[in-house]
Amino acid sequence: MKRLPDTELEVMKALWATGPDTPRSVLEDKLSPFGWAANTINTYLSRLADKGFVAVRRAGKSNRYTPLVGQEEYQAFDSRAVLDRLYGSPRNFVAALAREGMRRGELEELQALLDQLNGGRNQ
Repeated sequence: MKRLPDTELEVMKALWATGPDTPRSVLEDKLSPFGWAANTINTYLSRLADKGFVAVRRAGKSNRYTPLVGQEEYQAFDSRAVLDRLYGSPRNFVAALAREGMRRGELEELQALLDQLNGGRNQ
């Protein structure tokens, strides 16, 4: 899997929000805040299909699009890629957050998540 450019990621977000077998017109409506031309959206969809992120099905005179990569799957991949590229380890990432001043509630949420992931062994 590869990291997506921001523009293609926005198209994927629209697809994840609309679900499988999404008509082109629904996608265009969902992406209208970006002000992209129809040809631009088509280019992004073609790239995503070429990369294996989207399936295209012809339905009459239009296409329907289905995401082949789930949102959680992509987020997990992308998070790890950012973590590895920028911080090297989860510890370095959390240390960077802490230096910037995490709020008490954020620290408690993080501790609860760590406890959950660790099977509650730190309680």
